[in-house]
Amino acid sequence: MKTTTVWKTGEAFDSTYSNSKIEIDGNAGFSPKALLLTGLSGCTGIDVIGILEKMKVPFSEFYVEAEAEQTDEHPRVFKDIHLVFHVKTGEENRERIKKAIDLSLEKYCGVAAMLRKNSNIKYEILTSE
Repeated sequence: MKTTTVWKTGEAFDSTYSNSKIEIDGNAGFSPKALLLTGLSGCTGIDVIGILEKMKVPFSEFYVEAEAEQTDEHPRVFKDIHLVFHVKTGEENRERIKKAIDLSLEKYCGVAAMLRKNSNIKYEILTSE
């Protein structure tokens, strides 16, 4: 894996990977730490969706909210991360959703594995029909 990040002005950068580009900005838009939380949400989201599909769990909507508490001292790192998995499905699927999330966070998601070395990751599940 290789990315290239090019300074534009101030705290603004363009970063490319493969044929994709994102903007990073310490003052506006996605900061590096916001991208890290986004990476965690995307990593676990991809896993969970794949596992739910293999389990044949019906759902019509899925999204992950991620929030991190940071240390007060520099370097300011994440100490606690809270994920909220929103799944539009019946309450009867809660245990299978929990199993999919646990598999992702404990076994498959490399971003979670890296962050867990320094941060406590907790989650909750919100279902709706």
